[in-house]
Amino acid sequence: MIKRRRTVTVKVGPVKIGSSAPVVIQSMTKVPTVDIARCVRQINQLAKAGCRLVRIAVPRRDDTAAFAKIVQKVDVPLIADVHFSPNRAIEAIEAGAAKVRLNPGNIKNRESILRIIDAAKMHKIAIRIGVNEASIRDLKKQAVPIEKRTALMLKEMKRYVRLFENRKFEKLVLSAKSSDCLRTIEINRRIAGTFDYPIHLGLTHAGLPEDAQIPSAIGLGTLLAEGIGDTIRVSAAGSPIIETKIAKQILIALGLYQRSTPELIVCPTCARAEIDVIKLARRIEKAIRDIDVPMRIAVMGCIVNGPGEAADADLAVCAAKNKAYIYRKGRKISTVPEGKIIPTMLKELQNL
Repeated sequence: MIKRRRTVTVKVGPVKIGSSAPVVIQSMTKVPTVDIARCVRQINQLAKAGCRLVRIAVPRRDDTAAFAKIVQKVDVPLIADVHFSPNRAIEAIEAGAAKVRLNPGNIKNRESILRIIDAAKMHKIAIRIGVNEASIRDLKKQAVPIEKRTALMLKEMKRYVRLFENRKFEKLVLSAKSSDCLRTIEINRRIAGTFDYPIHLGLTHAGLPEDAQIPSAIGLGTLLAEGIGDTIRVSAAGSPIIETKIAKQILIALGLYQRSTPELIVCPTCARAEIDVIKLARRIEKAIRDIDVPMRIAVMGCIVNGPGEAADADLAVCAAKNKAYIYRKGRKISTVPEGKIIPTMLKELQNL
């Protein structure tokens, strides 16, 4: 079990963020905010996929007006993503945002920040201070060593947090992101060692979905394994549903998320395999696609690791030449010819 870093607990609507609660998955809508119907549809899809918070960009006045209507049509708490305009932050708060994300690199005026703080206090909502490496002005002037980059990001975070704490505002979530895995890991370690507020993890961007999985797993997974991180978002250039699936896979691998669908274990195959294990696994994968029950299914190609995996599986097949052994709950229940492996497995799946 991973020992989570202790934090205060911050409520975003009914959702708790912090070490006293499970790690929360969130994502972001990727359609125009003013297209209310498409936004609502995407938010509902994200909620069904496992997102407990959804963020929406509100760069224009029309967007905050649309945000107010979207809030009324969904059940999941919404976060307003504000970058440059203090007015958009105030409008989003008044429109019903459960949390507002502010970028210290873009909103620097002290009086504007205090206005936002006071509005958030009045409406009893949370604020995420989100420092992005690309938004730190000093980093744009010249090539800055990695040590200096994380120091500048931490300096921006401290400056902002000080304003909030001096105003007696404590419903804070912190985040510091880079497109670089190592810098993201380093800055979040430093933030975790400096503050006791919950931390939101993510990379600023990780590429196309097929390219985003490894950097996200490394960057976010490393921090989560160290107990750092209370809410996460995978940033991939594609469907937010895919982002959510990647996030769930990372959390499941670390034992931080309760699986609600079957887990398929497949041996990597080698020269010992005497049937087409991959073809068999693909057919079983297709058969379990619509099952919403957590179970462990193993497809193994020989007797080396097969019985061991079968012992830990709800249902397992250990293939041999022209035949296979079927296990249920670790007990061998039948030996079937190769042509009957799939029908037998499907029948046992129904029994389970």
